[in-house]
Amino acid sequence: MANHKSALKRIRQNQVIRLRNRYYHKSARTAIKNLRELTDKTEAEKRLPEVSAMIDKLAKRNIIHKNKAGNLKSKLAKHINTL
Repeated sequence: MANHKSALKRIRQNQVIRLRNRYYHKSARTAIKNLRELTDKTEAEKRLPEVSAMIDKLAKRNIIHKNKAGNLKSKLAKHINTL
């Protein structure tokens, strides 16, 4: 167990940050899944910038790697172009 006040605070902060990161990651994954399930091209093209922004924010916050973010966005764009 932590002995210092600052270490106790750090434990509390890490818990809050961890839960926030999980929320961002899960909501982005759900948005990606919903975008992949769309069959209407115009609707998918309208949703792509929103999902891309979510993915960029995950990469910016170091929740996912920047290369993974690029790969996800590329695959989504490719998928939409084939609709």
